[in-house]
Amino acid sequence: MTDRTTRRWVLARYVEGAPSPEDFRLEECPLPDLEDGRFLARVILASVDPGIRSRLSAGDSYAAAMKLGEGIDGFNVAEVIESRNPNYAVGELICAGGGWREHIVSDGRGYIQKITDRRVELGCWIGVLGVPGLTAWFGLNRVGQAKAGETLLVTSAAGPVGATAGHLGKALGMRVVGTAGSAAKCDWLTHDEGFDAAIDYKAETDLTAAIQAACPDGVDVLFDNVGNAMIDRVLPLMRMRGRIVVSGQVADYNLSPDQVPGIHNTKPFITHRVRMEGLVVFDDIRAFAGAQAAMADMIVLGSLKYRIEEFQGIDALPQAFCGLFRGENFGRRLVRLAPDPKVF
Repeated sequence: MTDRTTRRWVLARYVEGAPSPEDFRLEECPLPDLEDGRFLARVILASVDPGIRSRLSAGDSYAAAMKLGEGIDGFNVAEVIESRNPNYAVGELICAGGGWREHIVSDGRGYIQKITDRRVELGCWIGVLGVPGLTAWFGLNRVGQAKAGETLLVTSAAGPVGATAGHLGKALGMRVVGTAGSAAKCDWLTHDEGFDAAIDYKAETDLTAAIQAACPDGVDVLFDNVGNAMIDRVLPLMRMRGRIVVSGQVADYNLSPDQVPGIHNTKPFITHRVRMEGLVVFDDIRAFAGAQAAMADMIVLGSLKYRIEEFQGIDALPQAFCGLFRGENFGRRLVRLAPDPKVF
């Protein structure tokens, strides 16, 4: 057995309410000698994802709750540095679901994708070309069935999912309106990202009236990342045969089940034939490669923009994650653990 070690973050205690750095513990553990069929990869970038919040409390959600002492989930860009697996050569780059750790040891099963397109920066592969961007792509196209000329309302629009959904909507020829939590974020959405309008939900005394003013003809597609209260607010503003895409519930993740608000404005489901559907992006995994290729082309052509907030070092992971629930994030939050390999 080797005496080499690595570090990873684990769940130290179950989270109640908003997460704090004290909920996590940094552990040092040995790196095993590689058995046949396995490889070792050095993590370059790690993601912090709001969706894992639902697994950090004691009760199960749509995914099983983590156990105390279990490694924290997340996506990585990593470089293979040792291999006894013929499918993964030393020097290859991958994106994988390794979590908050410095190294990945894998037999090649699970979510692992080789990165072969270096036209875009590596962070894109766990951002705009990763789960957040793919959630926007399939949420808008498959679930939302978005069309040119329609009005798209995106909540939490300054986040990586929302901003990508807005860009894709603009590329389709939609009118795009977003909500965000500061004047700076709203200015960025309209001046830099091409949204037709943006609403600072923290500054509005009557948010429903503000949405109605920005969407005077109603909402064809609501792409919601916030939760039940927002859906309930927008339902009366939906147009005939409108579609609601339930992408995330960031406002509800920190609430106990009895605290989560209900949806009361249900009449439009009948009168306006509104349809509401959620998605888990891995349902579309067989179509990932085609969507990623199309979006990479859009990035190169300048029709799909993205924003990355980069933190430095493994110690930064809990604070970067907790900031998501204080509304501090401005784009995709990634933590750098190692420099990018050179492109030859």
